[in-house]
This record gives sequence, structure tokens and C-alpha cells, in this order.
Amino acid sequence: MRESEGESTAATAQVTPSLDLIFDLLSNRRRRYALYYLYDQPDGVATLEEIADAVTTDLKRFSESDGETNPEQQRGRVQMELQHTHLPRLEDAGILEHDHRSETVRYWTQPSLEEWLEHAHHKEQS
Repeated sequence: MRESEGESTAATAQVTPSLDLIFDLLSNRRRRYALYYLYDQPDGVATLEEIADAVTTDLKRFSESDGETNPEQQRGRVQMELQHTHLPRLEDAGILEHDHRSETVRYWTQPSLEEWLEHAHHKEQS
């Protein structure tokens, strides 16, 4: 996670999400891992493929196998879930913008979300 708040060059969201919405968004492991990755990007931008790779790596690191033995199949399933479920949910909440043509995602800096995101990341690292 970012070391200092001054490093961010990502754009800030216009609307502050409610606490209920923040907890709902962070309640899903794949969404959390995607947000960890996007939050760590200096400009808040990443491709769908980069996010899928990062989420798949985090799933392996935190020992969630999903019964999948083929890493490429797991990565493909993660990418599909991100594209069709998790990124649209985060976009609807105003947390990010997903450009389907270029398959890029732009995270909108959200201080109220980041406070809880950092806490969740710390707890998962322990």
C-alpha cells in the first residue's frame, strides 16, 4: 500500500460513498485485491489484464485455491469475474471508470474508502 498520501496523482472521486457501501465493496476478496492493486498504481490506471494477474497472485498468496489447479484457467476466470461483476460494481459506486474498448481501468482516489482499504490490507498481511 502507498507509503504517503502525497504520492497519489490519481483523480479524486466527486461523491463520497456511504460506510455501508464501502463495507459492501470491501466484503468481496476479489474486489479488495483489485482495489489494492489500483490503489498502489501511481496514476491509478491499470489494464484489466494487469489487475487480473494481481488478483490471481493475491489469491494464491492468501491460499484461496477455488479448487482450480490450472493457473491459466483460474486467471481467465478471475478476469471474466472482474470484467462482468466486480469492475461494474465498483464503477456503479463511483470508485473507478472502466474503458471497455481499451480495457483500462482508472481508479478515482477515495479517501473514505482508502482508510478501510488500508486497514483490510494490513489485517490480511498479518
